[in-house]
Amino acid sequence: MWNELMQYLQFPFVRYALITGILISFTASILGVTLVLKRFAHIGDGLSHVAFGAMAAASVLKMTNQKMLVILPVTVLTAVLLLKQGRSSGNGGDAGIAMISVASLAAGYLMMNIFKTSSNVSADVCTTLFGSTSILTLTKAEVWLCVILSAAVLAIYVVMYHRIFSVTFDEEFARATGVDTEKINLLIAAASALVIVLAMNLVGSLLISALVVFPAVTAMTMFRSFKSVTICAAVISVICAASGMVFSILKGTPVGSTIVAADAIAWLLFSAVHMITGRHA
Repeated sequence: MWNELMQYLQFPFVRYALITGILISFTASILGVTLVLKRFAHIGDGLSHVAFGAMAAASVLKMTNQKMLVILPVTVLTAVLLLKQGRSSGNGGDAGIAMISVASLAAGYLMMNIFKTSSNVSADVCTTLFGSTSILTLTKAEVWLCVILSAAVLAIYVVMYHRIFSVTFDEEFARATGVDTEKINLLIAAASALVIVLAMNLVGSLLISALVVFPAVTAMTMFRSFKSVTICAAVISVICAASGMVFSILKGTPVGSTIVAADAIAWLLFSAVHMITGRHA
C-alpha cells in the first residue's frame, strides 16, 4: 500500500489535491470553532447552497472558467447578510439560513435544467452536491489561489485572535471594551464564505458543513479552553482530510464522503474516550 501511494504521489495532480484538501480542511476547522460557539453551525449549509446557485448561474452565463468572479462575491455578500440578520433577529438566523439555503438550491437546480449546459444534468448536479474527483483535476493556478486564500484566512485569524475570542463569547462586553464587533463579524463572515467556496471542489455543497462542524464538536468533547479546542480541531481536521484523501486515492471511493466519514469516526472515538474517562482537559 505504501509503495502504491508513493507511485500516486509522483503525479502532480495528486500532490495538488492533497495540498488543497489539507489547507481547506485546516481553515474550515479553525473558523468552525467560532461558528459553532456563536450558534452559526448551520451557516455552512446555507452558504454552500448559495454557492451552488451561483455556480449554476455562472454555467448558464457561459462563465465556467471565470466562475469564481460570480461565486465569491455572491457568497461573501450572503454571509454578511446572514450574520447581520441573525444578530438583529436574536434567533441565530436559523429562519434566514433555511430560506436562503432552500431557495438557492432550488434556483440552481432549475437553472441547470432549463438552461442545459451539458447532456447529463443529473451527473453534474450529483458531482456539485456530493463532490467527485474534481479535486484531482485542479490546475496549478487553482492550487495557488487556494494557498493564497487559505493564508489570508489564517492571517486574519492569528492577527485578530483576541478580538475574535472576545466577540465569540460575549459580543456586548467586547463592544463595551472598544472592539469593533461589526468589523470582526464581517471578517468572520467573509472568511467563512471563502472557505466554503474553496471546499466545494473537495466535498461538494451538501457535505461542506461537516468540515466546519465535526472537528470543532469533536475537540469540544475533550477540551474546554478556546485555544485548546481550536488547536485540537485543526489537528483532527488535517489528519482526517489527509487520511480520507489517501484512502480515496487508493480505493477509488468518493473523496468528499470519505473525508466526512473519517471526521465522523474521529468524533465517535473522542466521544467514546470522553464517556469512559468523563473528563475534560
